[in-house]
Amino acid sequence: MSVGKGFLDLGFAKLDIDRIKRKGFSEVIYCQGKTKTQIKKIASELIKNNQDLILTKLEKKDFIYLKKTFSRLKYNASAHLGYLIKKPKLRKKGLVVIITAGTADIPIAEEAAVTLEIMGNRIKKIYDVGIAGLQRLLYHLETIKKAKVVIVIAGMEAALASLVSGLVKTPVIAVPTSFGYGANFQGLSALLTMLNSCSPGVAVINIDNGFGAGYFANLINQ
Repeated sequence: MSVGKGFLDLGFAKLDIDRIKRKGFSEVIYCQGKTKTQIKKIASELIKNNQDLILTKLEKKDFIYLKKTFSRLKYNASAHLGYLIKKPKLRKKGLVVIITAGTADIPIAEEAAVTLEIMGNRIKKIYDVGIAGLQRLLYHLETIKKAKVVIVIAGMEAALASLVSGLVKTPVIAVPTSFGYGANFQGLSALLTMLNSCSPGVAVINIDNGFGAGYFANLINQ
């Protein structure tokens, strides 16, 4: 093991231990594709360097394995996200509203929600208010207008992000999901719809990337 300028070289991974200085939060461990021993080693080194932990796309069996070493590690099963925070972050003033078009989109929304809460944000969840029943969204419009930033998560044709952006003055972070029938192409059609939004003020995150949406919203809310 060798220490580079601002990173820690483990051979199979180079940990960006200076990221907290640049971004306000430690490097996050993306667990998919890593072995449980690799995840454990990375987590151990981050903790040794006084870093917080967020582990995204973490399977429950791997959480159970890690919990034996890191007793304070917590897990949100819906979000597939583990975390270990040294102390709670100061609560930010701005409100982040998280909206889903359907119930199937909730796991991605929960990933965003947990990320935001860990980073000290106030959040409000508004789930299952897609455009097939527009009255459901309009019922919550006054709350949505109070947000400093809105995250909209949708599959199918994903028109909800453009609609919400047309109703509010705040930035909208759009997250396409892979949920939908065959022509949805595992979220590609939703992604293209959001990218082609005619409503200004929409920023699009990659398919099923709730963490990325939460992280971006946190930066705006600072």
